[in-house]
Amino acid sequence: MATNDALKNQLAEKSTQVVDPSKLGFKALMNTPAMKKKFTDILHEKSDSFMGSLMTLVGGDNYLSQAEPMTIIASALKAATMDLPIDKNLGYAYVVPFNRSEKVGNKWVKHNEAQFILGYKGYIQLAQRSGQYKALNALAIYDGQLIDWNPLTEEFTFDYKAKVSDEVIGYVGFFELLNGFKKTVYWTKQEIESHRIKNSKAYDKEKLSGAWVDNYDSMAIKTVLRNMLSKWGLLSVEMQSAITSDEKVFRVDENNDLIEETDLSDMEPMPNDLKEAEKVVDDPITDEGQESLFDSSNPPLN
Repeated sequence: MATNDALKNQLAEKSTQVVDPSKLGFKALMNTPAMKKKFTDILHEKSDSFMGSLMTLVGGDNYLSQAEPMTIIASALKAATMDLPIDKNLGYAYVVPFNRSEKVGNKWVKHNEAQFILGYKGYIQLAQRSGQYKALNALAIYDGQLIDWNPLTEEFTFDYKAKVSDEVIGYVGFFELLNGFKKTVYWTKQEIESHRIKNSKAYDKEKLSGAWVDNYDSMAIKTVLRNMLSKWGLLSVEMQSAITSDEKVFRVDENNDLIEETDLSDMEPMPNDLKEAEKVVDDPITDEGQESLFDSSNPPLN
């Protein structure tokens, strides 16, 4: 009898043991009541479809599936707090695997973690929601299209019908606020490259890495938009959060709060040959589509 009681007590103790979330795999972590509640608290009735899209994303990307589960889910939660879809074909937000190097003693240890990246369409969507912008656009300028650019007066003249080749020579951004304030910025291809190389975390800074490999134009347009909005735009609380959260690694702490985990100065993107499954299908930037980026009729998750 005593033996039976002892066995029951042992089983009861095991059933009440708290499982360390960091030890769980991705699917197991997604199925925990605490994580389901976290998504439901943020997305309400849309939580099931969002969680399903995250499962599909990870299941279809062999390398992302190897990243630390908590960072994958935390990156998705960050997108969820902004009500942005994480389908990489849509271009609003991405969950991308990265290497982080950490020095432990005399050795460097690499961690495979997921990083939250906001796409240029995400920036446009958040600006649109703020209700402060009458117009907002950014696009690639091709060889032959540029007529004149005066950085002092911000007079930008181009002819989109004069394109002579598929070579992109620069990127232009423009916004107009409801109060009448306007801003135009133009970055040459060389300026974009200088910015990319300066901020690259890879060992070979000049080599394309990360999202730049398969989405160069989208990343360049995003760079122009983010720089323009952060310097001269009216930023809602949501937009401020987006700018400070972009290209960061997050975790969920013991209180189920999102916390920034890693400074990307300690990170390097995955080699291209290891992340083929993570390629994003970039939207073709055509002359016909250059004037329709600000889509007020199609909120991503509503």
